[in-house]
Amino acid sequence: MSYTIHEVCEKTGLSEHTLRYYEKEGLLPAISRSAGGNRRYEEEDLERLELIICLKNTGMSLSGISHFAELASEGDSTLRERCALLEAQRDHLLSLMEQMQRHLDKVSCKLDCYTRMLADYEKQ
Repeated sequence: MSYTIHEVCEKTGLSEHTLRYYEKEGLLPAISRSAGGNRRYEEEDLERLELIICLKNTGMSLSGISHFAELASEGDSTLRERCALLEAQRDHLLSLMEQMQRHLDKVSCKLDCYTRMLADYEKQ
């Protein structure tokens, strides 16, 4: 099944401008066209877009995503390097999650403290 650019925008939440930009920057391979010249996205393209969105949401730069896409286009000979990039991104995310957990613990502790203080204050 193929999708129009509008349908892909609805499915991904990306704008048409962003989709065209990703294609122009090489994040997506050349998208097929209909007889009338309109872009036609395939399931494989949607899967690539989901990964691009995921990596972008994890803080990977567009140049990093572009490098990953270039490696993917080169085939299986780059599997080791792609794994290394994803492992580095995972490690970065785990570090961020640990930091956020420490922040959450601190905020929760303060909230507990202030909640007790408020309860004591309201008893007066």
